[in-house]
Amino acid sequence: MAIQTFSSGQTLTAQQMNDLQKNDYNQTVSAKTTSYTLVAGDVGTHVQMTAATATTISVPAATFAAGDSLFISSQGAGVVTIAAASTAITVTGLSTTLNQTGGGTLRFQSSSACTFFSGGAAVSTLSVDFLVVGGGGGGARNATSTSAGGGGAGGFVTGSGFIGKSTYTVKVGAGGTGATVNNFIGKNGTASGFINAANGGGGGGDGYGGRDGASGGGSTGGVGIPGGVGISGEGNNGGEGPGNQQSAGGGGGSAGVGGNGVTTSGGAGGTATSNDYNGTSTTYSGGGGGGGNTTGGTAGGGAGNGGSAGAGSAATANRGGGGGGSSGQTNGGNGGSGRVIIRYLTADSTGLTVSASGATSATPTINGVYSYFQFDATGSLTVA
Repeated sequence: MAIQTFSSGQTLTAQQMNDLQKNDYNQTVSAKTTSYTLVAGDVGTHVQMTAATATTISVPAATFAAGDSLFISSQGAGVVTIAAASTAITVTGLSTTLNQTGGGTLRFQSSSACTFFSGGAAVSTLSVDFLVVGGGGGGARNATSTSAGGGGAGGFVTGSGFIGKSTYTVKVGAGGTGATVNNFIGKNGTASGFINAANGGGGGGDGYGGRDGASGGGSTGGVGIPGGVGISGEGNNGGEGPGNQQSAGGGGGSAGVGGNGVTTSGGAGGTATSNDYNGTSTTYSGGGGGGGNTTGGTAGGGAGNGGSAGAGSAATANRGGGGGGSSGQTNGGNGGSGRVIIRYLTADSTGLTVSASGATSATPTINGVYSYFQFDATGSLTVA
């Protein structure tokens, strides 16, 4: 209703008094549970949709006048769409849909045109937490009947950030292969990445020392030939052998250095770190145990045990652990592949569509107030 001018002493009619209340701030609320077509009597009121499923509020032509307005809100779980009832009227706005707890004002420019002003600008960014685990390094094999070092763990990185409407590559690194008869040093794992990267773990070493990586591989060499060097913030250094070639150091882990070999017992793999972004507390990025002529080193969480006068065992897939070092001219264990988990508050994604390719599910998995995607192989995340 247009602003009216009154003169001193004028007597207002009943119609004028009614008109004055059409767009007041003490709005009458009318709750709707199904799709609804607006009527002239809705001017100045609050139309509140409470349906659990998707509904439509239809706007008819030749029903409202220029300046008329009403408030529309959604309290139900279903998406509410504000749409023209026919081609005789246009309904425009930055967004003409409402999710639960959303609201806005519908204002008419004429009887055939109106604009819906939603309560806020369209959501275009999403705050996420992420876990990125690199591939673990492979365990070593010694050229003689002695012991070899365990593989270093893949990098363990967590963080948070904002992502916009786009498609993002999510890379999951592979574990390094354990050393075989023709290759005595374990291979490094490869990096994983989303927003931040987590490097691959260093391969276990024989007499030449362990490889550097996110966590360093264990060494068999004499005293003074150390295990590989880890990267601060991702992992730790590998252990070393006692110099008698009968035992080897364990690979470094995300939460601890690799243990040194003692006499004929291999060093333990460095400890792993726990994370529960997928709703289950899981240990990641443990170091592989070093080989020992009598006792193999115990693995860090998710990694491979060192061989006891035998082959090193392989790390668990998608946990980023190092492979176990061997003893007695047997093969080193393979490092474990990495993992990426991306989570966000479900409420923050209102107005956005988040999907994935290559994840364990194409749609988000709900865990309490969070939604998450888990990637056990390289894929992509799309926000639209």
